[in-house]
Amino acid sequence: VENARSYSTYLKTRPASMEEAAINQLITLSKDTRAGGSAEGAHLHIVHLSDARTSLNLIKEAKQRGDSITVETCPHYLAFAAEDIPDGDTRFKCAPPIRDAANKEKLWDALLDGDIDMLSSDHSPSVPEMKLLDEGDFLKAWGGISSLQFVLPATWTHGRKYGITFEQLASWWSENPAKLAGLTTKGAIAVGNQADIVVWEPDMEFDLDNDYPVHIKHPSISAYMGSRLSGKVLATFVRGNLVYKEGNHASQACALPILHR
Repeated sequence: VENARSYSTYLKTRPASMEEAAINQLITLSKDTRAGGSAEGAHLHIVHLSDARTSLNLIKEAKQRGDSITVETCPHYLAFAAEDIPDGDTRFKCAPPIRDAANKEKLWDALLDGDIDMLSSDHSPSVPEMKLLDEGDFLKAWGGISSLQFVLPATWTHGRKYGITFEQLASWWSENPAKLAGLTTKGAIAVGNQADIVVWEPDMEFDLDNDYPVHIKHPSISAYMGSRLSGKVLATFVRGNLVYKEGNHASQACALPILHR
């Protein structure tokens, strides 16, 4: 076995060809969703795309044929590159894996061109023991990145050099996911919609260090810790209810019961 502390060793276990094969299989099966097929009217959504080369081309070709298909990627694929991941730093292990810098640039191009429809966090926390931070074994460590609190500023920080706009952020993180999920009263600020609103300061920079109020149970395992980000969330409203303000959560939950239909 090659050096298990080297990220390149882990990367070899999850080559882009595996991602391509999985997506190709799904697209082949999705032919039944077309008119007259046994699954007519169904929709195919590809999650966590990391390969911006052949895998993305398969999705683009399916869209051009008129297949009902959407795709998402995640901010860690847009923020980090394989070449920059230190030996033994298993905080960066996820699946599909973070790929090379040139691939990251292609992901940004696809997102800006509309070939990638939306973003998702793929928030995947664990206890520190499962990340094997002391051992640094990429092959044995838990694969997943804790990211939920950081996705908006991370996307904004790394996307500013590409000229991304507030409207694009809202589309990737809110409008398009709401449409995919059939949440007709969410995803946009409009008459009759629920007032789910984030108040943020796009030019405010902050350091994700030990003094920053992080709202995940084990902040030390997040690959974003130690980063300097732009775009600080000041407040969050859910259906018009203030649930978060400058580091503090509301004392009472405002969730609604999930009803079986």
